[in-house]
Amino acid sequence: MSPSFLVNDDFRPSLPMPILQGSELECVRGDRRLFKGVNFSLDAGELLQVHGPNGSGKTSLLRMLCGLATPAQGQILWRGADIRSLKGDYYGEITYLGHLSGVKDDLTAIENLRISSALSGAEIDTKKAHGALRQMGLGGRESLPAKVLSQGQRRRVALSRLLVCGTVLWILDEPLAALDVAAVKLMQSLLEQHLNQGGMVVMTTHQEIDIAAVSTHRLQLS
Repeated sequence: MSPSFLVNDDFRPSLPMPILQGSELECVRGDRRLFKGVNFSLDAGELLQVHGPNGSGKTSLLRMLCGLATPAQGQILWRGADIRSLKGDYYGEITYLGHLSGVKDDLTAIENLRISSALSGAEIDTKKAHGALRQMGLGGRESLPAKVLSQGQRRRVALSRLLVCGTVLWILDEPLAALDVAAVKLMQSLLEQHLNQGGMVVMTTHQEIDIAAVSTHRLQLS
């Protein structure tokens, strides 16, 4: 008779915990529930695309990931800990760009980039700011006030933060809005480079974009 063995569950190998994890998230606005039971996980090199019609809670979900809103139920974990307990240790690893560019009209492109970066804890000098703006196709416009730029150019000013932020997790709300074909291709290249270097991206977009990643996840909000 072959011997039998008892399996002790305490010694079962555990799966590695994802870096970013959302568990049973619920969002309520006023008397309306936008979504409930939302789950996702993300690791280095991975992309999460959030889809859904207007009013489905896409922006609300991103604001939760940034700590700007609190879920009615569920929790968001970063390396196994609730982001609300981590505070600055978490916020220093993320960059959030909303669907509005947040560019100040009376400031130049370079001033907007340097100030927005400083407010996020990333001090950059004029040379680095010039380089980022040129890479985003704004060469020759660095010293122009934002109010004379087109909507697409203003969006490029905002997106140039991604070139200098040095953070792991990018949370992007409609980053392709107002961009022309050339700028969309530039953003695709920028996102792929970030992912290939072990970064992570959570983004909403109404446009189809083909981005090479270790793994691409799709989250549909109805």
